[in-house]
Parts: sequence; C-alpha cells; structure tokens
Amino acid sequence: MLNLGSEVLKLKNSGIEMLHFDVMDGIFVNNITFGLPILQQVRKQSDITLDVHLMIKEPAKYIKRFAEAGADIISFHVESDSDPAETLKAIRSCGVSPAVALKPATPAETVFDLLPYLDMVLVMTVEPGFGGQSFIPETVDKIRSIRSKITEMGLDVNVEVDGGINSETAAVVRRAGANVLVSGSYLFHAADMAAAANALKEDMIC
Repeated sequence: MLNLGSEVLKLKNSGIEMLHFDVMDGIFVNNITFGLPILQQVRKQSDITLDVHLMIKEPAKYIKRFAEAGADIISFHVESDSDPAETLKAIRSCGVSPAVALKPATPAETVFDLLPYLDMVLVMTVEPGFGGQSFIPETVDKIRSIRSKITEMGLDVNVEVDGGINSETAAVVRRAGANVLVSGSYLFHAADMAAAANALKEDMIC
C-alpha cells in the first residue's frame, strides 16, 4: 500500500478509467489528505484520468496549481467560500474539465443555474471528509432531480456519485441517472478488483 505507483497501475489493469483524487484541507472538512506534490507524482507515473475533488475552503485560489499538477477534471464544492461561476471559469480557462460537488444536505436546485457551464456534477452520497461511510439513501432523489434537469435543458453533463458505492448501491444510483461512479473501500477490499469494478459498471466510467 506504500507504493502509490503500483496501486495506480493496479487500477488501470483492473479496467478502471479514472482515479478520484480527494483533496482535504482540514478546514472545509475535518480531515487532511493529499496535496499538489502527490498529484504531480501520480501524473508522472500514469496517464490515467485524474478526477480531482477539492474539499477545501477557498478552491479558486488553487485552481491553476492543481491544473498544472496534472488534473484532468476539477470539482469543487458549491458550499465553499469561492464564487461558483468565477471558479468554473478559472477551471475551464486552464483547459481542465469543470465540475461542482454537493454535500448530502445541499438541494439539487443549487446547481441548476450552473449546469450549462459544467461537464459534471458530483453528488456526495456520504458526508465528505472520511472514507468507509454508509450510503445515504435520501441522496437518490437528488441524483434523479439533477439528471432530469440536465435532460430537460438538453445538456451533456455527467452525474458522478461518491460515497458508499458497492455492487448494490451502484445499481440504485445508475437507475437514478448517475453515469460516473466513485468507489474506494469496495474496490480496494475486493479479492479481485477487476471483477468488483465490472460489478459496478454498465458502459460507464468507474
């Protein structure tokens, strides 16, 4: 587990197309995780798509640095202190795919006006900050509402879910309209990661 390069290679060899990279600052959420130096090293080791999820207080200050470190996708929380429209504009100007994230209690309607400027919406199906939590069933209606609004507006926007995703909850969120699934504990605890990944997806990114 100490060799991050081999773990990333294991993901790719298991048919996983993205590495979801959680960044926590100990302020927006209580935990602290990886930062720019680790992201840079992962980028040097692999061409896997890097989906960088900023759980930080002021994401706008760091967009350029994370883009330069190798992020392919950057998501930030609408509950953060940064202006959503300006932050999305900054991400796009860096040539990176922009996304916003919502905590479980944040209404779906919060992102509706932002949808034309997004490539993806990340719906947290657990409280952000710690892995291994149980899926919150009440978030399914939010996934469904966001997907419905995307369809109504005729947009091509991915709906990503993160938190408590396993073979059972994956089917639930797929039916609600999610097409990008983030899974940590389920995949890394599996005896056969490739088989576990295949159980999560049906023609979608995992």
